[in-house]
Amino acid sequence: MTETDFILKNYDLNSIKSGNATWKTPSNIALVKYWGKQEPQIPENTSISFTLDACFTLTTLEYKLKERHSELVSESNHSDFNFEVYFEGEKKDDFKPKIATFFKRIEHYVPFLKDFDFVIESRNSFPHSSGIASSASGMSALALCVMSIERSLSGVEMTDEYFNKKASFLARLGSGSACRSIEGDIIVWGEHSEIKESSDLFGVKFPFKVHKNFKNYHDTILLVDEGEKQVSSTVGHKLMHGHPFAQQRFKQANENISKISEILKNGDLKEFVAIVESEALSLHAMMMTSNPYFILMKPNTLKIINKIWAFRAETNSNICFTLDAGANVHILFPENEKEAVNNFIIKELVQYCQENHYICDRIGFGAKRLSNS
Repeated sequence: MTETDFILKNYDLNSIKSGNATWKTPSNIALVKYWGKQEPQIPENTSISFTLDACFTLTTLEYKLKERHSELVSESNHSDFNFEVYFEGEKKDDFKPKIATFFKRIEHYVPFLKDFDFVIESRNSFPHSSGIASSASGMSALALCVMSIERSLSGVEMTDEYFNKKASFLARLGSGSACRSIEGDIIVWGEHSEIKESSDLFGVKFPFKVHKNFKNYHDTILLVDEGEKQVSSTVGHKLMHGHPFAQQRFKQANENISKISEILKNGDLKEFVAIVESEALSLHAMMMTSNPYFILMKPNTLKIINKIWAFRAETNSNICFTLDAGANVHILFPENEKEAVNNFIIKELVQYCQENHYICDRIGFGAKRLSNS
């Protein structure tokens, strides 16, 4: 599918005057990372992720058709998007510029946005801006709410496949990784010659049969630092332009997509550990070698990593870590090791978390609509 396939051409504003849509949308954790993009939100390399379950954003979009005082509405009346934003019960005007940018990017594909007044109410099950892909779950939830309005306005039957693809397409224009939070359990984003129907425009489900070793996989997230990141992902991505190691990194990531695809099919947990940890460290290596350079890991991040390596050496466990663009550590492990790994986490690792906070999560299967009225 191309961009033109997602342009809404016919819709009836008289079909709905007001209503609301609520979506519960998960975050995701990339196994092979994307770092660096072109406009408009096109990844420099393919990425693949586990969709999560317990880490989610819950968003309600209330909408009301703007009052028209005459048959001819002046352009000035509809020159701007009209919306208010509330996050966890508090009005958040500082969130508005990012959402306004998102609306501007997607207006071509959902041209009804300026015909409505909106109220966006949202909350997370995890700390905002701490490196658990809050923009991924947040923007995907908002995109799904917008798609719920489109489904009501379009007047034609819309398949779930088209609905999800367009939601992923729109979400990408708000936050690149958000396109991987619409469905589950394993999502690929970015065109790759070995992944059927993969696209730079939206995420697709991993098209191959996945080995039983990766069913019900766990992700326990150690909250080393619950504060806002020192450097946003948006800034970090831009620093890949002119980065001395950028092209080698893009090549490495695309090769790792090929490798991890085979691993997910054949169930080789040792090779999975090697690829996933290498990817996490490669991501942070790019941050540390950009200009300007920065370090998002904290001392306790490194202590946790070394503890994991020691535990794995002693027990032959298949535990591994991965990192997003932040200090927090995602600990990945298979279902059949949950008791031993959970005991290890509680006894050895929780002490390195901020206020002993951590989140027990596992693979999830995508967003859920909670209401649409």
